[in-house]
Amino acid sequence: MMKRNTWQREAVREALASNEGFVSAQSLHTGMREHGSPIGLATVYRALADLATEGEADSLQSPDGEALYRACSTSGHHHHLICRRCGLTVEIAADDVEAWAHRVASEHGFTDARHVVDVFGLCAACTGSSVSAPAVAPAAAPHRKQQ
Repeated sequence: MMKRNTWQREAVREALASNEGFVSAQSLHTGMREHGSPIGLATVYRALADLATEGEADSLQSPDGEALYRACSTSGHHHHLICRRCGLTVEIAADDVEAWAHRVASEHGFTDARHVVDVFGLCAACTGSSVSAPAVAPAAAPHRKQQ
């Protein structure tokens, strides 16, 4: 069931879309407040969770376990390459992964199989730099809608 579109939800959607990469609810809220929005932090959290559930936002966990969100640029089921240092995220097609997941599930008697695949590595810019502290750790993405 889709939630109704309130001004708060639309404001969160727009703020999220204006960010390049993944952002925490608190960071997004701070930015919105700095631009004059009266929106509350709890409302931002709810709106982000709803957007992630509906597939309008991607979600993953930071190294400290905080949920980070990013506006989806592709509708429907997709996967990501994510830089562990700078957080650069690229949406990718993974037809071989799709076929493998369905085949393995079927071989074991599973139906309605869903999955999340995010590949973590270093982007070209970070591979050539001397930065060593990871910005995003490879972790489960429990807040994102699974396929």
